[in-house]
Amino acid sequence: MLTRLAIRNIVLIEALDLDFARGLGVLTGETGAGKSILLDALGLVLGNRADSGLVRAGEDKASVTASFEFAALPPAMLELLDDSDIDLEPGEPLLIRRQLRADGKSKAFVNDQPAGVALLRELAPFLVELHGQHDDRGLVNPRGHRDLLDRFAGAETGKVAAAHAAWRSAEAQLAEARKALEQAKLDQDLLLAHLAELTALEPQAGEEDRLAATRADMQKGERLSGDLEELRHVWEGSDSPLASLRVAARRLDRIAPEHPLLAEALASLDRAVIEAGEAEEKLQAAAEALDHDPQALDAAETRLFELRALARKHRCEVDELPEKMREFRTALDSIEGGEAELDALEGAVKDTGARYRAKAEALHATRIAAAMKLDEAVTRELVPLKLDAARFKTAVTELPEERWGPHGMDAVEFLIATNPGADFAPLTKIVSGGELSRFILALKVALAEQGGAATVIFDEIDRGVGGAVASAIGERLARLADSGQLLAVTHSPQVAARGRTHYMIAKSSDGTVTRTSVALLNEADRQEEIARMLSGAEVTPEARAQADRLLEGV
Repeated sequence: MLTRLAIRNIVLIEALDLDFARGLGVLTGETGAGKSILLDALGLVLGNRADSGLVRAGEDKASVTASFEFAALPPAMLELLDDSDIDLEPGEPLLIRRQLRADGKSKAFVNDQPAGVALLRELAPFLVELHGQHDDRGLVNPRGHRDLLDRFAGAETGKVAAAHAAWRSAEAQLAEARKALEQAKLDQDLLLAHLAELTALEPQAGEEDRLAATRADMQKGERLSGDLEELRHVWEGSDSPLASLRVAARRLDRIAPEHPLLAEALASLDRAVIEAGEAEEKLQAAAEALDHDPQALDAAETRLFELRALARKHRCEVDELPEKMREFRTALDSIEGGEAELDALEGAVKDTGARYRAKAEALHATRIAAAMKLDEAVTRELVPLKLDAARFKTAVTELPEERWGPHGMDAVEFLIATNPGADFAPLTKIVSGGELSRFILALKVALAEQGGAATVIFDEIDRGVGGAVASAIGERLARLADSGQLLAVTHSPQVAARGRTHYMIAKSSDGTVTRTSVALLNEADRQEEIARMLSGAEVTPEARAQADRLLEGV
């Protein structure tokens, strides 16, 4: 509920801080005192358009801050705050601040975090429900009528939504399978050609790297073949350096015992023979590794070219060609098994559609029954509100199948006829604002247990009525306020007497500056204000006595 409203430099309000309580709060004052300014200020924190004309003359900026408290936050509201990265701990008030500059620019803050005006508009339905002379939201808006009827009926709409989601999911799978099958059939000849080409080549994973390495080695062998051949001649034969070293080692071995230095020389010569032998072996191994067969080199280069050309053709890497083969085989297999799959998916669509229809039809029957009960409840409320000639009807219309959705198969709209014999029409077609407000009040009373915004405001719902009708309005407003917070801007003493809290709006001027102020009245001041409402400019003893009787009678 709305607990505090702080206004700075809005039109005639210089500085105003108001605290609000639960129950029915009434706001009274003479015509032109500035009641609409309060509603305009509150509208700013609810996301209404920023109008530079609201900034007090002579000031460069204005602001409005509203504080709301909740026993439990609605899940949808929590989701909105979470999506906007705004934290709100349980029990913590929600603070909305709107700053407005004289050039028309504005800023918004939610719990001191910058926020877009769009977020304020999304939060507004959870915060304040305003019913006034030109109300085009809340109960008047047909978009919310279906949800209101469902809550009144206690309907389990979640099962219908789940059945609809399953149905649409099955339809989507069927459509996707049909599209894939149609495309596959169109591409069948091309798929067969591609697969034949790939099968003939049989690419292997990692083959490109192996072929490239083999080709590189053979190309090196081709380039080094002359040098290797010359080295082979150097190392081979009886007169090769290695043969000479071995002969020298044998001769030295016979005389080495004759002197230590000869033994050392033999050891060095033996090492040279070993090293030279190892060099000979490595040269032989290198020659074998780099040996190139021109035909083998040509074959490696040809296959490498074919693999890379095929990869370019299919716009992939060479190592991805085996996966391409599997994809083409899968696509061809899907053509063969596609018809059977379509039959299964068509059966799933039929089954899920039938389940949705059954649940939607049950919901439709629930709505029809609830609509009759709601019509009776609203009709009972119309008589004491001096609308006994009017009729109310909840129209539940079955939609064409293409418009069925998670909400079921129905459109719901509240309709009224103000005169006998007149056709039913939407609430917005009522000419009289007073009649509209009373219809809304009757509907709110009938839907009293169905929840809604944290705070409900009625702006001059008693316009044009008095006496017993005004008393009936006051009694119903008080009843509605028992379970929450309701604020009523009123000119009726009968309604004002029902308020748990009473605020008086007044306008004053010192000859140069005009200001609007709001005061919370005590019991004595409240009696005087109600007496003024009864008698006009001059408050008489009779008016005070009548005010006492009104206050005692509630």
